[in-house]
Amino acid sequence: MGLFARFLSLWVLLCIIAGIALGNMIPGVLHALGEMEVAHINMPVAVLIWAMILPMLLKIDYSSLHEVWAHRRGVAVTVAINWLVKPFSMAALGYIFLRLIFADWLDPTEVDSYIAGLILLAAAPCTAMVFVWSRLVDGHPQFTLSQVALNDIIMIFAFAPIVGLLLGVASITVPWDTLFLSVLLYIVIPVILAYIGRKLLLARGRLDDVVHMMDPVSMGALLLTVVLLFGFQGKQILAQPLLILLLAIPITIQVYFNSMLAYWFNRRLGVAHCVAGPSALIGASNFFELAVAAAIALFGFESGAALATVVGVLVEVPVMLSVVSIVNRSKQWYEKDLVSQG
Repeated sequence: MGLFARFLSLWVLLCIIAGIALGNMIPGVLHALGEMEVAHINMPVAVLIWAMILPMLLKIDYSSLHEVWAHRRGVAVTVAINWLVKPFSMAALGYIFLRLIFADWLDPTEVDSYIAGLILLAAAPCTAMVFVWSRLVDGHPQFTLSQVALNDIIMIFAFAPIVGLLLGVASITVPWDTLFLSVLLYIVIPVILAYIGRKLLLARGRLDDVVHMMDPVSMGALLLTVVLLFGFQGKQILAQPLLILLLAIPITIQVYFNSMLAYWFNRRLGVAHCVAGPSALIGASNFFELAVAAAIALFGFESGAALATVVGVLVEVPVMLSVVSIVNRSKQWYEKDLVSQG
């Protein structure tokens, strides 16, 4: 592991500080970048995510996707965590922390809205950034792609009913334009381009060279994404730091809880580490574009729900990187006495 990768957490911390500083020093520039949206998807961030995920997509041997069936236990664990555990555990954590433990520090008229935002965040599993996390834990690329695609299909049918059940409302306004555009931008188009690019590069014997060349670009895009995300909310972070911290606590706990639960279940089932790693990460990360869009559609731009989903955006990268570190550092423990069951 090179110097850059070894101290990635430090670079992320510096980028968080830089983002908050830039958000307060040049708010006009960051606001202009933040306004560059289509269906609540920020286009500068979308471009950076492309730069992050394309190197991994180029590594996928699309002719061997059928082999994912061999990792069906990992798929089952991830689906169960994403749809049967995460939304409900987040609802429970939101109630415990925001309505009970932190009640004295929060506006009581906004608590329900904050909890609603947390539920929206947890009910939408991540689409794009998972490719980055999987790559950082040497995850099985075919498994990751197949699992993300499966989650996208399930999300079309399950997102509204689960959110409606947990929020106690009869009708949920699903931002379909955000959902479908995200799938198109982060799955369909990149996969098609990667498939064509892989065939061309293999024919010229250049695949390994190009992927190696793109690795620094991918990591640079990750760090620049952190700068932008924290820059967009720089003024708000400094304006109400306590509220941001209080909302971040249940979000952080649910990420660790769900990722480690998925990791443990995979080990119990004898799933290979290259599948368990991305399974744990997919089981914990969130589709923040959809969550933010749904919160705005349901409760308004200035609502507590919208703020809670934005805090989820801020928590996502640093917390998920810590989960990546745990998965990597525990590989020897995970594989000790592990009996693979295919």
